[in-house]
Amino acid sequence: MVKNLKEKYTPLYFLASLGNGGMVVTFFIYLTFSIPHKKTPVVIYEQWTAVFSHAPIWKQALIAFALLGIIYFFINHVRLLLWNIKEFNLFKQTDAYTQLKQSNNEVTLMAIPLTIAMTINTLFIIGAVFVPHLWPVVQYIFPFSLAGFLLTGYFSLKIFGDYFQRLIINGGFNFKANNSMAQMIAILSFAMSGVGLAAVGAMSHNEIVYGMAMFGTIFFLVTSMILAVLQGIQGFNSMMEHGISKEAAPSLWIAVPILTLLGIATIRLYLGSSHHFFEAGHPSSAPLFVVTSMVVAMQIMSGVMGYKVMRKLNYFKEYVYGDKKSPVSFSLICPGVSAFVFGMFFAFVGLVHNGIIHPFGITFWIVVAPYIYIWIQTWRTLHILTKKMISD
Repeated sequence: MVKNLKEKYTPLYFLASLGNGGMVVTFFIYLTFSIPHKKTPVVIYEQWTAVFSHAPIWKQALIAFALLGIIYFFINHVRLLLWNIKEFNLFKQTDAYTQLKQSNNEVTLMAIPLTIAMTINTLFIIGAVFVPHLWPVVQYIFPFSLAGFLLTGYFSLKIFGDYFQRLIINGGFNFKANNSMAQMIAILSFAMSGVGLAAVGAMSHNEIVYGMAMFGTIFFLVTSMILAVLQGIQGFNSMMEHGISKEAAPSLWIAVPILTLLGIATIRLYLGSSHHFFEAGHPSSAPLFVVTSMVVAMQIMSGVMGYKVMRKLNYFKEYVYGDKKSPVSFSLICPGVSAFVFGMFFAFVGLVHNGIIHPFGITFWIVVAPYIYIWIQTWRTLHILTKKMISD
């Protein structure tokens, strides 16, 4: 990998590590939705090994492929995380860091807690999938997960609070240079902490852990939604007046991962609350169809409009497949990963659980096929960008 970037470094390089962590989640989502796990909310080691032992060869191959994918992208995630930490520490010693702290780009520091929150998610996945007999003691692990996500949320608040305080006291926000949706990376960071806390709350049997996790989830959801309105209006006003910054064009897709995180957090809030507050029977799946459908509808609108703009600007031709290099391009990975992840939630939680389609039938594959295509293209894009900008 390249070394000693110093003033050429930007915190947006953390998005490369984030993207690899997101790919770990996609493989885990496949295992979770394809392997029966009635006694646990997610698939665990004992369950996939039991299926693997008597499954036909084609299914064994798919399970093995998913496991290898989890291992491969987890290693890349950690490797790039450590690389980023080292390069960021060198970057902090340069004048470029001082300038960043006095500009609109200070918000890019939010990529750091965002990526750390993804690390916590991937560590949980590694434990669930590869550590035998973990689930009987998992309730003792959840308080540590709760603490981890609360810490990432705290650092997100600290970074954004310093940024917000500087602008409110001193002013100096450059609205002309804000002609993109790049400022919304702050929302993504808050939402990542929120969805992690929602997972802890939904799976924990301890009332205190559940209560703290779910309150934290609601706090970060509300924070994300308020900022989405404020920064969304701000960004669109600047784009309408000055036109979009070509280099930051991928930010038009940032709504896709934000909607995925908010959607999954909402689902976990609903299921977790039903589990803790309503003892009789299972919660109705009908509200989940409405929630998942609304999220998918907004993602489609955001995805199509963003694609039309980027295609018109020849962004993919120049910045992905061409010679131009920009760390902002790594922000293309999050929308692809999140679209696939929530597409699986839509297919299974929204449609299958409500009896609208049958799992793995023809209609199911028609619904899922576009998401598989997006996933493959995302994997390909991540490989191209990493090789072009980070690999030696």
